[in-house]
Amino acid sequence: MGKKSKKYRAALEKVDRTKKYAIDEAVALLKDISFEGFDASVEVSLDLNVNPRKADQNIRGAMVLPHGTGKTKRVLVFAKGEKAKEAEDAGADFVGDEELVEKILGGWMEFDTVVATPDMMPKVGKLGRTLGPRGLMPNPKTGTVTQDIKKAVGEIKAGKVEYRVDKAGILNIPVGRRSFASEKIIENLRAFYETIQRSRPATVKGIFVRNMAIATTMSPGIKVDTTTIL
Repeated sequence: MGKKSKKYRAALEKVDRTKKYAIDEAVALLKDISFEGFDASVEVSLDLNVNPRKADQNIRGAMVLPHGTGKTKRVLVFAKGEKAKEAEDAGADFVGDEELVEKILGGWMEFDTVVATPDMMPKVGKLGRTLGPRGLMPNPKTGTVTQDIKKAVGEIKAGKVEYRVDKAGILNIPVGRRSFASEKIIENLRAFYETIQRSRPATVKGIFVRNMAIATTMSPGIKVDTTTIL
């Protein structure tokens, strides 16, 4: 592990690593210790009491944050005919058919999210090895394989985020920017926490969310007392 910077060590000294902070305290502290020279992303991590190898405990989905993430995503849509026009009217950045498949196979990756109509999936399937490892493959569970292209593109542009638990049972998503008002960050955190609580599998016993922490792009993590969120 590389040596931590002087600014990081100074930020770390302000954080009580043994304490779980109330949500408002945690956000205020995060803004105080964030030292990046840019408008850093605010991220949340949840440690879930799940076994992702079990199908019903492989937590995955998508949601629209009340105040977005502070980043406008470039949306690519695989569609044709009227659905292609619908995508363009909804504000999609790239819309196409087979030509876009070939372009991506050739190495082009200038987009952040991919949406497709169901009839396009046989062609999009060729991109599994390219898009899959990057988490960009369209999937019905996250609403990115759909006939309602207008809704899908609109939600993504409005701040929709996708989430999927990793092998260790951890969920990570961005919930805003350092420049966001504290109230907006808290409301985004609350909405995400409530969404995850509603996805609790019936087979999970005991505590579902074991730990929660927030951090900016480069800052130390701050533990949050989840009982103060709701």
